[in-house]
Amino acid sequence: MRLHTLCFTPFVICLSALASSLWAEDTEKPELVWHDVSDWGVEGRAWTEEERFNYFDRFPAQGKETLREAVWNLSESPTGMMARFETDASEIWVRYELRSEKIALAHFPATGVSGLDLYARDGEGKWRWVQAARPYSQEVETKLLDDISPELREYAAYLPLRNPVNKLEIGVPAGTEFRGLAPRQELPIVFYGTSINHGVAASRPGMVHTAILGRHFDRPVVNLGFGGNGRMEKEVGDFLERLDAAVFVIDCLPNMGPDLVSERCVPLVNQLRKAHPDTPIVLVEDRRYANSWIRPEKDAFHDRNHAALQEAYRTLKSAGVKRLYYIEGDHLFGDDSEGTVDGSHPTDLGFWRQAEVFKPVLKKALKGR
Repeated sequence: MRLHTLCFTPFVICLSALASSLWAEDTEKPELVWHDVSDWGVEGRAWTEEERFNYFDRFPAQGKETLREAVWNLSESPTGMMARFETDASEIWVRYELRSEKIALAHFPATGVSGLDLYARDGEGKWRWVQAARPYSQEVETKLLDDISPELREYAAYLPLRNPVNKLEIGVPAGTEFRGLAPRQELPIVFYGTSINHGVAASRPGMVHTAILGRHFDRPVVNLGFGGNGRMEKEVGDFLERLDAAVFVIDCLPNMGPDLVSERCVPLVNQLRKAHPDTPIVLVEDRRYANSWIRPEKDAFHDRNHAALQEAYRTLKSAGVKRLYYIEGDHLFGDDSEGTVDGSHPTDLGFWRQAEVFKPVLKKALKGR
């Protein structure tokens, strides 16, 4: 018993010290002023003048009646939305409420599914990562970072990728300068696609290729990625044609087969071209599964899917459709099979590689836009 007591005593002391440390941290919390991002607006939120059920829904309320239920449900997550602000605060807090108790998925971490990701511009005006919130419950209030050099700078907070958000506030110590930055007026890059566009399985919201490309081109982005449900649907096209975009990127093949590609690609492009005669449109092949090199049937499927999109592209070009661009899928995640978590969805490495493949094509498409 004596030995047991001696072994247990340091553990009690450690727990006591930990509790004291946590209590000290709580007592040192500064007086904060909270700012609701909906007061000045977030980028990536399209159709801003139309009624919504929730501020952070990606589609306006009308979509609940016209879109497939699965698409609508997935659109309730604020994927791709970004709140910009300026502050000279030496520490930054966030407070937000998540709608789903599914903070993480088996192959998709909580920091990506439900986290908030903070970037700032450095002295040269480049976006640099700062910190990500690690959500622990549906109600998150946490200090993102302290000991920040006290100078006025621009920040951007990416919202969670796969968990609907009811409210988001940024907190800074009382007496510091803070200004919410309204969404930029430049035409956005609009992505319509699948779970890959939706961000599965990025470690944090800023690592999706759509976000990487938004920072690279320093443009607003609208992310219309719907896990398992990006299928070139006319009903989604009905919303797309009401958007003024710098470029439309159609990246739906991972959720489609050759017959569906042949059926829907040409009509969707024609629908967008009729509404926007001069807006560039980019068609993207599906990535190959990273292990398709030892799965002949899967590899053959990708061949057929790519061939169907190539045929649609040739048909559109032959019909005189201008400003149409094409991205091949074979090298989107690289050539070493190391860019995915499950063969299908990218890791951060896969997202980065995909962005690198997109960059030269988007650079051409965005010229003069």
